[in-house]
Amino acid sequence: MPDRVLIRNGYVITMDDALGDIPNGDVLIEGNRIVQVGREIAAADAEVVDATGKVVLPGFIDTHRHTWETAIRGCAPDATLEDYFVEVLDTFAPLYRPEDVYASNLAGALECLNAGITTLVDWSHINNTPEHPDAAIQGLKDAGIRAVYAYGPPNTSLQACWFNSTIVMPREDIERVRTTYFNSDDGLITMAMATRGPGFCTDDVVRQEWAIARDLGLQITIHVGMGRLAGRWQMVEWLDRLGLLYPDTTYIHCCHFTDREWQLVADSQGKISIAPQVEMQMGHGWPPFLKAIQYGLRPSLSIDVVTTVPGDMFTQMRCAFACERARLHEAAWDQPEPVSKDVLTARDILKMATINGAHVILKEDQLGSLTPGKKADVVVIDTTAVNLAPLIDAVAAVVVGADVSNVETVLVDGRFVKRDGKLLADWERARRLVEASRDYLLEARARKLAEQAQA
Repeated sequence: MPDRVLIRNGYVITMDDALGDIPNGDVLIEGNRIVQVGREIAAADAEVVDATGKVVLPGFIDTHRHTWETAIRGCAPDATLEDYFVEVLDTFAPLYRPEDVYASNLAGALECLNAGITTLVDWSHINNTPEHPDAAIQGLKDAGIRAVYAYGPPNTSLQACWFNSTIVMPREDIERVRTTYFNSDDGLITMAMATRGPGFCTDDVVRQEWAIARDLGLQITIHVGMGRLAGRWQMVEWLDRLGLLYPDTTYIHCCHFTDREWQLVADSQGKISIAPQVEMQMGHGWPPFLKAIQYGLRPSLSIDVVTTVPGDMFTQMRCAFACERARLHEAAWDQPEPVSKDVLTARDILKMATINGAHVILKEDQLGSLTPGKKADVVVIDTTAVNLAPLIDAVAAVVVGADVSNVETVLVDGRFVKRDGKLLADWERARRLVEASRDYLLEARARKLAEQAQA
């Protein structure tokens, strides 16, 4: 790989308020860092990427995805949240072998890179044996993505693991994974804790798992305020009673918060991840973007599950943009009164997919904008394509017009992972592996259902 790369003459959306947008701009990369952003940068010895007619922006950040489900992509298109618990967590999850987790994480991470997602929070609730997290981590490593591996619970039984569970995630194995793979927090892949929380577990389990995270210096990520069940539990208020609100906790979904819960998250400087298409499609509740912003929070975007929705950030951005604006329009129609000016803009949405994501994973000093000194995670979007030309507004092109086919070039940590519209990894190997896992899992599910029917 070249030591210096110059991305020349693109429309640069820096996502840095001080730098702004730079038409006909350049981005100079040395090693794994951005060193200069501006116009007509001189770098005679650099490898040049001609970005004429293209948009250059920071890589997207997906702050919550169950990557292990890639092998069963599209298995539950019509599922509600309750259906998902049965069809995926109770049926498929206990059948997963370590090799299925590896194949899913490899293929899923490559899917991210192909779509311009350079950083992924892998919410890995598939740790049925110690070999499962090893396989998950190796899949992420082999893909070459930047990731936060969030060590989650096992999924060997829906009843045992998700209904007032008394099962504590294994401290010994979490410590092993932390020591073996993440003795530094500066690597391409870092570690967090994916916890179930109140209602899903007993209070004693919640306290023990929080203690593990605190002892090992791990950020916590947790589903809250979702669906007809968990939405009623007021999980943030519950955590407050347990004395477990911290600024390094990411709250996922948050569709059914009380005003007090929003205030508790804001006061504790918690972080927010919203998965708009899953939330609307599966019945979690309305994605609460404006509510989060009203409380001074900076929501990020996430995909969640490819069992039910697409795995790219373009879909999420458009869904987020449409749903909040639709709610305001409907409210104005019902009053009737003029539509509120307190409305999300296309740039607000792009912030959620980039710089806000970096904020949520506690890496805003390293990622999320094309700022000199930050890590070189960069995406080039071809706006000369038939679905984007002619270019008028670069932000609008990315948020409301672009799709995965427009992602021409992707760099992670200064390394090319996609170039000229092609992944540089061995996708054919990844595809063979994930298809073999799909075949195994479908056959195993059929046997399981047949045995249950005969019992």
